Parts: sequence; C-alpha cells; structure tokens
Amino acid sequence: MIKYRKIELQLFATEKTEKATPKKRKDARGKGQVFKSNEFSSTLTLLVLFFVLRLLFPHMIAQFKNAYFRFLDVRPPFDEIYSMGGIQMLGMDVLVSLTLIAAPISAVALVLGLIINYWQVGFLLTGETLTPKLSRLNPIEGFKRMFSLRTLTELLKSGLKVIIVSVIAYQEYMDVARELPMLIDLNVAQGAAFIGESLFNLSVRIGIGLLVLAILDYVYQWWEYEKSLRMSKQEIKDEFKQMEGDPQIRSKIKEKQRQLGLRRMMQDVPNADVVVTNPTHYAVALKYEPALGDAPVVVAKGLDLIALRIKEIATKSKVAVVENPPLAQVLYSSTEIGQSIPADLFQAVAEVLAYVYSIKGKNQS
Repeated sequence: MIKYRKIELQLFATEKTEKATPKKRKDARGKGQVFKSNEFSSTLTLLVLFFVLRLLFPHMIAQFKNAYFRFLDVRPPFDEIYSMGGIQMLGMDVLVSLTLIAAPISAVALVLGLIINYWQVGFLLTGETLTPKLSRLNPIEGFKRMFSLRTLTELLKSGLKVIIVSVIAYQEYMDVARELPMLIDLNVAQGAAFIGESLFNLSVRIGIGLLVLAILDYVYQWWEYEKSLRMSKQEIKDEFKQMEGDPQIRSKIKEKQRQLGLRRMMQDVPNADVVVTNPTHYAVALKYEPALGDAPVVVAKGLDLIALRIKEIATKSKVAVVENPPLAQVLYSSTEIGQSIPADLFQAVAEVLAYVYSIKGKNQS
C-alpha cells in the first residue's frame, strides 16, 4: 500500500523566495537599510590615498623643512622659552606646521570618502538607525549575533587580511633585503628616498591585495542585502492589496490610465476617415476598413474640450469634419472606442462616408 505524505502548501507561501518589490526597497531605505560595503569604501580610499601621498610627499617634506628651520631660527631669551607664553607660542607654531602638512591628505580623504559613500548609497537622511532598540540589550539576541553568519564572515575577513598583509610584506622584504647593505654607501636623503620608495611599493601591493578582498566583500554584501529584502508570495499579495486599498494610489493609477488612453486616442485621430460633430459639444472619429470589418469603427470620441481637441487634430491632419448633431450624440452615447457602430446607424453613417468620399474624389480630380 502506497502512503502519501501530506504537504503543507502554506509553507511555500511564507518562504521568502521572491525579489523585493520597489515599495519594499523604498521602505527599507527609509529605515536606513541600504546596500553598502564598508570594506570596499575604506580599501579604495586607502589605495587612492597612497598615490596622493606619493604626489604630495615633496610638498609635505618642504613644509616640514620650513617648520624645522623656523624652529631653529627662533631664539627667544632663555627665561621666555619655559614661560607660559613661550610654551603657547611654540605649541601654536608646531600645530600650524602639522596642520599645513596634514591638511591636503585629510581633505583628499574626506572628499574621497564622501564620493565613494554617495556612489554606493546616494543621499540618505534618516534617524531610524539612531533610535534605541531594547532588542539590542537582550543577552539571548546578543549571543545569537556572536555566532551569526555575519560575525563569522567578519572573522574570516579579518583572518584573510592578516594573511594578505603578512604574505605581501614578507615578499616585499625578500625583494628589498638584497639591497639593504647598499644603504651604508648612501647619504641620508638617498637612504630616505630608498626606504620611502620601498614603503610605497609595499603599500600599493597591500592595497591591491586588500582591494581584491574588498570586491569579494562587495559582492557578498550585495547578496546578503538582497537576501534580507526577499519577500514571500503572501507578503507580495498583502502589499498589493494594501496598495490597491489606498484611495490616493487608486486615483493616481486611474488618472495615469486615463492619460495614456487619451494619448493613444488622439494618436488615432489622423488615421480616421471622418469626424462627426455637434459643433459645440460632441466629436466622434470614425474609420472604415472593409478588409477588417463590415462596419466603421469608432477610433476616438470626446466631449467639450476633448471634442475640440479632436476637431483640431482632424483639421490639421486634413480629416473631414462633418457637422451632424443628432448622429454625433447617438454615436457618442451608444458606442465605445474600438467598437463598431450599431446596425441601426449603418445608413446614417454610410451617407456621411459617401459624402466624404465624394468630396475627396472631387478634390483629387
């Protein structure tokens, strides 16, 4: 005897397998839940700063020399050096010198950090992330976070960073070790230049290694962010019902549909054969194609301002405009756009079309 296993279909409805809707993404962004890789931002900023530091290094050395020579040239009386005023003057001078040296790098780091973060997140101002939550004080929740996938991932990244830095530093040391004895024959400036060049190469190699790790982290953060936003089929249905129940959203949808329908209708007016009008209120555009049907079809109709617009387009497109108030009113009230005219109006419409065709024939002759 075959036994059938009972399957709870409700489980499939609650499983989060669907991509997030635009509304869900907008709500998450409003709560400060955005896609961002801090690892990528910091590593790219650090790598660019290495090159900027290389370019600005001569300027920084010049500023350091100027500060050093100014300090040597200032020779106040001995008793003033250890006075409160002398110490303040010396401290201010050192502070100004250090500011001039560090200002370019600090400015570049600030601007670069803003650019990279804006590129990832865009402009976002929310106080949701600053709101205190009691769940963060829950020891059970804290214990779960300690052994969560994110914590394990951060631990793995830290280990990989140590390995990358150690391996690259060891390789750089082995490359430079053979040239270290040559430092004895170099003067101070040449030795400093050699050491600076070696440190710059080491920094760039480490930065590139960390950048590869940062790109992998960027992909992982994107995957984790998308996973956190996933929705179940039931959640999507509930959201759709909620949006449908909003009167403002319903009215906006209807207004948009009305505008699209009106635009399509106006685009069909130049293809009509005739526009039947009541001079002040009604306008109905008809098109007759024997190959497609036995009766003319209404391609556009409107009242008042819309009727006026239909007549303007028809006149500009050289479509015949015929005034027949009774027929225009009956056509407007008894037909919809895209429908054929009723059988009881065949005779009246045929007379109008015959009149139009006769005028066209005279004009062509």
